[in-house]
Amino acid sequence: MRIGRFILIAAVALAAGCSRPKPVGQPPAAPSGGRLFGVSYQTLNNPFFVDLNEGLRQVIEARGDRLITLDAQFNSLKQKNDLSDLILQNASGIFINPVNWEGIKGSLLQAKRKNTPCIVVDAPAKDVELVVCTVASDNIEAGRLACRALAGVEPKAKVVVLHLATNKACIDRVTGFKQELAKHPGMEILDIQEGRGTAEGGRPVMRDLLGRYPQTNAAFPINDPSALGAVSALESASKLDQVTVVTVDGSQAAIKAVLAGKILSTSAQFPKRIGRIAAEKMYQHLADKPVSKHIKVPVELITAENAEAFLKKE
Repeated sequence: MRIGRFILIAAVALAAGCSRPKPVGQPPAAPSGGRLFGVSYQTLNNPFFVDLNEGLRQVIEARGDRLITLDAQFNSLKQKNDLSDLILQNASGIFINPVNWEGIKGSLLQAKRKNTPCIVVDAPAKDVELVVCTVASDNIEAGRLACRALAGVEPKAKVVVLHLATNKACIDRVTGFKQELAKHPGMEILDIQEGRGTAEGGRPVMRDLLGRYPQTNAAFPINDPSALGAVSALESASKLDQVTVVTVDGSQAAIKAVLAGKILSTSAQFPKRIGRIAAEKMYQHLADKPVSKHIKVPVELITAENAEAFLKKE
């Protein structure tokens, strides 16, 4: 009876493959057939990047090739390890959404040594000479649009900014916001604080800013997730009707908040278009065709007047 039990246990172990856990950051094995491409996002806990990934996948799989998608979880070291694994797997090309726009140089140099072309999507990298091209929304214009919308309803706005200063797209949004604000002498920025680009980060930062600056009547979180976190804090403090929120992304959750009167505006980006363009540019490069170094995808302001047109029907 003991022998039978031993045989059964051994059989179960063999059936399970006696597998060991993979090292952190190691991409899953790609299916056979076609060329391998990889993409690393700063996070996939944002619908924007899920849609961007779908745009990439549509083009790549239509050509019979394969895409490995990796989530850096806002961790620069994890992103570095993930990219190294993709390079060592001899990926035909890699798309990168940098966690830290200044901290990606080592990975880009490793890719260059292996002749692995890299295209940056959404959030530019500092070392542009090491990438084929950058495909991103016009983030400076997105910041201008947000400030312009705010100026239309709060010409004497006292603004707090929830930033993500390691991300060049967010840096550009704040730059655009400041450029437009300079045209409105009655408006001023009270403070700029790190909101981490997430609802979880935006909520406590907004709560703290309300305590330190009771005169606050406007907020510019640099993306929709942090804006939704800020809205949550404002609701908890019973100040949502006293503080006007403007943001950037055009996510479905933010559009619903615009329609509900909780957010004044968000600027629509078109992530699937960014993904499709990036994939097409990669194939152009691999075919030895010239590719523009910087490709800006236009943005569009969403307010209560046009929000319904951007709302997906469920």
